Amino acid sequence: MKQALIFGQHGTPLHIFSTESFTSWSQSQSPFIQNWLKATAFKGQGLALVPATSGELEQVVYFADDLTSYWLCGDLVNQLPVGTYQLMNDDAALRKQIAFSWALGHYSFDTYKSQTKDKAQLVLNNQHEVTEFNHLVKGIAIVRDLVNTPAADMMPQHLAEIMQDLAEQFSGQFSEVVGDELLEQNYPTIHMVGRASENKPRLLELNWGQTDAPKVTLVGKGVCFDSGGLDLKPGAGMRYMKKDMGGAAHVIGLAYLVMAFGLPVSLRVLVPAVENAVSNNAFRPGDVIQTRSGKTVEIDNTDAEGRLVLCDALTEAQAQTPEIIIDFATLTGACRIALGTELPGFFTDDRDLAAGLLASGLEVDDPVWHMPLHKPYKDYLKSDVADLSNCAQTPFGGAITAALYLQEFVAPTTPWVHFDIMAWNNRKLAGRPVGGEAFGVRAVFEYLSKRYQ
Repeated sequence: MKQALIFGQHGTPLHIFSTESFTSWSQSQSPFIQNWLKATAFKGQGLALVPATSGELEQVVYFADDLTSYWLCGDLVNQLPVGTYQLMNDDAALRKQIAFSWALGHYSFDTYKSQTKDKAQLVLNNQHEVTEFNHLVKGIAIVRDLVNTPAADMMPQHLAEIMQDLAEQFSGQFSEVVGDELLEQNYPTIHMVGRASENKPRLLELNWGQTDAPKVTLVGKGVCFDSGGLDLKPGAGMRYMKKDMGGAAHVIGLAYLVMAFGLPVSLRVLVPAVENAVSNNAFRPGDVIQTRSGKTVEIDNTDAEGRLVLCDALTEAQAQTPEIIIDFATLTGACRIALGTELPGFFTDDRDLAAGLLASGLEVDDPVWHMPLHKPYKDYLKSDVADLSNCAQTPFGGAITAALYLQEFVAPTTPWVHFDIMAWNNRKLAGRPVGGEAFGVRAVFEYLSKRYQ
């Protein structure tokens, strides 16, 4: 498929207007165009293909109610005939929103299709803009592609290849701890969750940037497929568990943005990558595991595996004393019940950090919501035989209790944010097809950009 955004000074002129400006615009047009608008009953809502007197397409106009939306042209790209369209708007912020929404509306996951369709291209006359906008779009497309890819082609070893390629692209460093090496290097919970699969569990690590720069560490849940383990999921609950590595996809996409835009940070990315499978050596309900931190955990439910692989990774994440740790995980259905599928919740005790994330999310039209780490609910994680249980005794407040479990493995002095995400669009919206989706990635990138530039 052709690139959505290209540099040049050619193509059919494309003008984006607010609906309230239709009257003044139409009155400034030639009698021919005014008669054409009247004949086609165009009232200044949506798309109009404006012909020349020869019958050829002369210009395209698009009237929208909200010119501040980052999804402004998410549907427009699919409504236009295949061709190239020169953006005529001059306002820098508006051009960014048009280009971003156009390119994500252009997105389709067609890796496994024998036939693909070309779509309209947007031409920008500023090379810097093309480069910047394509980087921003690619960060989101990476997340979508990784989540959409079937599990058979997105196992721990495939995630390793992707992170290694990314490290090489930006002159970073990649390393991994594989299989029984996890036990040798004291990552017992990652090994335990992934040992039943023929696809060996791994801890993947990417490092980039100057070592003396502020340290930012990203951690992503990389459960490449989740059967539920011995607490087996029903068929309907298992159908889309290829997306259970959505947390890993989010931090990989975010890492791409950090590196592509050259943020002055020392970036570390940790992805515990496993398949939660069923075999004769699968871990069991009632088992007790000693984690990397030294705390012991009783397994109440093998389908609460994400927090198990994350707890060892979070313990390691603090080894370099980063200024901030941010983790992403498709951790609980409970957060979806609380906020719906399109608003990601995040947990942190740092109020300034929370305020910054909320503001950044609103600024780039990528809203996020601050959820409470309600400490009395820690009682639900008590175990009679271990330091804590991996699953609460009640289904209520499930997103909170899962976050509280993770917090047990983060030092109180470490600034930490946990995102509980869907990583999937259940419905088609402008610029957002059904399937894998990035939630909170742009909000976090905006926050980091402001904090470190």
